Amino acid sequence: PATHTRRDHSPVASKEPLSEIRPHHPDVLDKQAYSYPSSTLSAARRMDFTLGQALFKRLWVTAPSTTQAADGLGPLYNARSCSSCHQRNGRGKPQDTNGNTHRALILRLSIPTSAPISASTPSALPDPLYGAQLQTAAIPGLSAEAQVHITYHQHVITMADNETVTLRTPHYEIQHLSQGPLHPNTHVSPRLAPALLGLGLLEAIPRSALDALADPNDRDGDGISGRLNVVWSRVLQQEMPGRFGWKASAPSVNEQTQNAFFNDIGISVPLLPDGAGDCTAYQHTCQNAPTGNSPQYDDLEAHSMIVNLTTLYVSNLAVPKQRNPQDPSVLRAACHHPSFSTTASALTTSTTSTTKTSHTSATHVSSNRIWPYTDLLLHDMGEGLADQHPKAHISDREWRTAPLWGIGLNAAVNGNQYYLHDGRARSLLEAILWHGGEAQTARDTVITLTRSQRIDLIQFIHSL
Repeated sequence: PATHTRRDHSPVASKEPLSEIRPHHPDVLDKQAYSYPSSTLSAARRMDFTLGQALFKRLWVTAPSTTQAADGLGPLYNARSCSSCHQRNGRGKPQDTNGNTHRALILRLSIPTSAPISASTPSALPDPLYGAQLQTAAIPGLSAEAQVHITYHQHVITMADNETVTLRTPHYEIQHLSQGPLHPNTHVSPRLAPALLGLGLLEAIPRSALDALADPNDRDGDGISGRLNVVWSRVLQQEMPGRFGWKASAPSVNEQTQNAFFNDIGISVPLLPDGAGDCTAYQHTCQNAPTGNSPQYDDLEAHSMIVNLTTLYVSNLAVPKQRNPQDPSVLRAACHHPSFSTTASALTTSTTSTTKTSHTSATHVSSNRIWPYTDLLLHDMGEGLADQHPKAHISDREWRTAPLWGIGLNAAVNGNQYYLHDGRARSLLEAILWHGGEAQTARDTVITLTRSQRIDLIQFIHSL
């Protein structure tokens, strides 16, 4: 039988298939492992962190209500709170028990455009009837835009030692479209809510460090040609490196947070002030529904203070310590760059009325050595993971390298183990075997490893 290692390094016999082996670290199996604040936050910032946590968990309600500070839901939406998608700040799951999409998995809608990046030209156009995102819920009196059912086609990968791993390809059946069919050129792409760890630290990585890792023309001939995605910051009104989102399409935690408020919950924010949310001009009932925009809150549903406190909360979630850091790594993919030094000067600031305020404590990020195991660059991941949501200057095969820190605690936090942008992978080994393109060589190497070597690899990743 294969063995893996306890924290005290004593061998434990196991007959489980490799894809099901989980780490055993009882001292850190804590449901709140992703919910602790940075230890360096000041007392005042910790109070703001707690307020931000409350807003992150807030259930928004239909307008008008007696509590104007919490109304404005929808009218069309996917979830009623941030935490309902990011349960205990962990990653979401793709579907419910009936096979329908879970609220943590949304479908993005886009019509590709080759327009250059600027303040006025988006990198993709929304569907003319349904907007940029398909909303599967609605306030009373309105119909959801659609329901989505997921089925999977399975195929088997045989490893060099004849162990088999079953991979599954998702198929999305969009049912009950309320406005008729999608535009024939509309691309549909799933997006699973990721874990929210160390986001403020990722924002504090100097651009120069990311530029140094980029090699879009593979000048060194190693087969890895990652490139920095440069996007337009609506806050700063200038080009910035994209760091967040599956396609590195958001330049800051603040802008990512505002996009989620607007598209996922239907809440107006400073950058997206329309109280009707993602409703299009053709959705008349939605456009005419009451909104929560009110003069006392800057004619918004989530004004700048709400956005800033929520952003502060998700920016300052502490990264769990690595468990068994001395365990060996038998394979390190170049894309998952281990560490960086942070600097407060790298922080993107966010506009709040007439001032600019950093949402991450400078003490927290200044001159820290962090170990996120990512380069935040876009890489060609092959046809198997090709996306149907291409944007200007981004191939449908390109994805941002996902950070690996804290990944071994997913099951402890919210009880699921779904990986990749759509949750198709049910284990780390499945996720690795989906890698192609620039990662094809690393993936093929994993197939040739002995069972013991694969256990070492998976256990190392679980320890991060």
